[in-house]
Amino acid sequence: MNAQLTDVVRDLFQVSTDTMPIATSLAADTDSIRFVEITRQLEAAKANEIALRMEIEQIRVESLSSDSIKKAHQKQRIDSLRAVTRGVPVVISGDTIFEVYAKQGGVTPFDRVKEITQKINSLGREFAMIPDSVHVESSELVTDIMYKDKVLVTLNDLDGLWENTTRDELAERYRTVIVDKLSELKAEYGLMQLLKRIFFFIVVLVIQFILYRLTKYLYIKLRNKVIQLKNTKLKPISFNNYEVLDTNRQVRLLLLLLKLGKYALLIIQLLISVPILFSIFPQTENVAKQIFSYLWIPVRSILWGIINYIPNLFTIIVICVAIRYIVKGIKYLANEIASERLKIAGFYPDWAQPTFQIVRFLLYAFMIAMIYPHLPGAESGVFQGISVFVGLIVSLGSSTVIGNIIAGMVMTYMRAFHIGDRIKLNDITGNVVEKTPLVTRVKTPKNELVTIPNSFIMSSHTVNYSSSARELGLIIHTDVTVGYEIPWRKVHQLLIEAAKRTEGVVAHPEPFVLETFLHDYYPIYQINAYIKDADRLAQIYSNLYQSIQDIFAEADIELLSPHYIATRDGNEITIPTGKYRKAKDTAGEVFPGTGKEV
Repeated sequence: MNAQLTDVVRDLFQVSTDTMPIATSLAADTDSIRFVEITRQLEAAKANEIALRMEIEQIRVESLSSDSIKKAHQKQRIDSLRAVTRGVPVVISGDTIFEVYAKQGGVTPFDRVKEITQKINSLGREFAMIPDSVHVESSELVTDIMYKDKVLVTLNDLDGLWENTTRDELAERYRTVIVDKLSELKAEYGLMQLLKRIFFFIVVLVIQFILYRLTKYLYIKLRNKVIQLKNTKLKPISFNNYEVLDTNRQVRLLLLLLKLGKYALLIIQLLISVPILFSIFPQTENVAKQIFSYLWIPVRSILWGIINYIPNLFTIIVICVAIRYIVKGIKYLANEIASERLKIAGFYPDWAQPTFQIVRFLLYAFMIAMIYPHLPGAESGVFQGISVFVGLIVSLGSSTVIGNIIAGMVMTYMRAFHIGDRIKLNDITGNVVEKTPLVTRVKTPKNELVTIPNSFIMSSHTVNYSSSARELGLIIHTDVTVGYEIPWRKVHQLLIEAAKRTEGVVAHPEPFVLETFLHDYYPIYQINAYIKDADRLAQIYSNLYQSIQDIFAEADIELLSPHYIATRDGNEITIPTGKYRKAKDTAGEVFPGTGKEV
C-alpha cells in the first residue's frame, strides 16, 4: 500500500518536473487545472490505501481466528493423547533432562531424541566448551536452542502444546536444563577427571599384571604337585581287568586339564579387564560397551534360548518316556512268545525277537518324527536343507544296504533256517553261526567262515538239512552198481545191513533200497537211510561208504563202477585180500564176473 502511494506521488512530481519549462510559457489557468488534477489523484490514492488497509485487517482477523481454531483442535487432540502417549526421553549421562512428544517435518520423536542426544554429548566432551554460550533464537515458525552457530534443539508449536506452554517459554526452560547438564559434563570431562581416569587405567593394568603373575605361579605349583602325585597317590584305573588309565596317562591328562584351566582363567581375566579399561575414558566407552556386547549378547541369546526351549524340552521328554515304556511292554510280550509261555495262533516263537526289533525300530522312527519339529532350529531353512541333503545321500548310497535289510526281514518270516542249522547255499555247505540284518555267516565243515549278503541268499536256493533232520529225519543216499549176475534181493539185503551198521543212522524208520536205473551191463541200486544229526552229515556219509565196502567184501561181491575197466585172465579178482577173504575149495571154483568185462 505504501509502495503504491509512493509511486503515484513520484509519478505526479516527475510529470510536474518534466513539464516545468513548458509551464513557464503557459498561462496561469493551466496551473490551476493541474493542481486540481493532482489533488484528485491524491484523494484517490488515499481512498485506495484505506481500502487495502481494511482488506488486510480483515485477512489478519480471519487468519487469527483460523489459527486459534486450529490450535484449539490441536490442543484438544493432544490432551486426549497425553494420558496414553509417553514421550521419548532425552537421556544424557544417565539423566533424563526432558522428553519429546511431537514430530517435526516428518522426523519421528525417536530420531529427534537421537540427534539431540548426540549433539549434547559431543558438545559436553569438548574441553573448550562454555555452557553459558547456549542461547535461544526464535523465528516465525520455530525456536532454536543454539550453542554459537550450532543448533542443539529445534522446537515448534506442537512441542509447546504438549507441554501446555508456548514454544518460546519451552525453549527457555530447556535452555536452562541444557546449560546445567553441560556444566556437569564439563566438570566430568575436565582435566582433573582425565588425570583420575589415567590413574584408574594404570591401577587396572597393575591389577591385571598381578593376576597374570599369580595365575602363572599357581599353575607352576599345581603342575609340580601333579607330577609328585605320580609316585604317591595315583593308581591305575582298571575296568574288568582292563587298565583304562595308567599313572603316566593320568598325569598327562591332569596336566592337560591344568593347562586348559590356566588359559580359561586368563581369558576370563582379559574379558573382565579389557572392557573396564575401555570404559574408563568417555571417548572409548562405546568400545567397552561393544566388547561387552560381543560377550553378553551370545550368552544372553543362549540363556533365553534355553529358557524358551523348556516347554519343547518337556514335550520331548514326555514323548521319549512314553515310547520307552511302550518298547518295554512290547519286549515283555516278545519274551513271553519266544519262551512259548504265550502262544498266538499262526505266530511262531522264533518270530518274536525279529518282530520286536522291527517294531522297536518303527517306534523309534516315529518318535524321531514327533521330536523333529520341537528340535532347536527345526524351522530354519539351513536345518531343513541339511536334513534333506543327508536324506538324499543316505537314500542314494544305501540302496544295497536297504535291500539286504529287507531280505533279512523276509528270510526271518520265511523261516528258511535258524542259527546252528546245516544248510547248503549253491556250492556252500555249512552251519549258520550268525544272522544279522545285513549278512548271514556260515561255517563250513572245513572251519571256513563265509559271509553271505542277505540279498544274495534271497536270490538263491537254500537247502536246510537240519530242519528235515529234526522233524522227519534226513535221508542220506548213495548209488551202488553190481553186475546182473548178483541177485537183486541179496544186494538189497546187503545194502540195508550196511546202512544199519553205519554209526549215525537211526533204526527207525528203517533203511530202504531203490533201483534207480538198469544199464546195459549193470543195475544201479540206491541205499536210503534216516539220520537225525545233520551236523555230522559228512561223517555219516563216510561211515556209510565204509560199511558198504565191508559188507560186500564179506559177501565176496565185486562193486563195479560204470568207469571201471578190468582185464584179467581169470587168475586174479578185485576182492581185497585179508580177513574178509573166504577160503575156496581146490576144485578151482571161479567167482562170478571173472573174465574181461567193461
